[in-house]
Amino acid sequence: MKIKLFIAAMLSLVCSIAMAQSYGAPYSSIKCLNVELDGSITVRITGEGRNRFDAKEQARKNAVYNVLFKGVQVENQRNTPLTRPLILEVNAEERHAEFFAAFFADGGKYKDFVSMNDRKDHTNEKVKKDIQVGWSLTVRIKRAELKKYLEEEGIIK
Repeated sequence: MKIKLFIAAMLSLVCSIAMAQSYGAPYSSIKCLNVELDGSITVRITGEGRNRFDAKEQARKNAVYNVLFKGVQVENQRNTPLTRPLILEVNAEERHAEFFAAFFADGGKYKDFVSMNDRKDHTNEKVKKDIQVGWSLTVRIKRAELKKYLEEEGIIK
């Protein structure tokens, strides 16, 4: 009986750790390249998918996700408005699940806040992956416009 309880406890622990690691955009590495005067941020981000198109779209989603929920570390700046996530509310993603499902859907509203204008030719690169295709992109996130949109939708105050 004790062995069964121990095994059940270990399984639940392993499952909770696996779920915590897979939450959000865990496999995206993000690096801030530039901060613009209009409040937008140029970042280098990775994404994975079953083909090149899906991987690039996932990279754009990961960039917006990081700005919303994780923040972006800007070199030589700590705890500034640009480094903090836009959404500070605990469990906001679960509370507004329907909104974010539609927002991050393929072809969703998130695309309005991602610009590819800072991309230079031949800067997209394939990242070697075993099963899926990975791509690294340079994108600009329109942070000020995204914040205004979230305020209009009642997600943040």
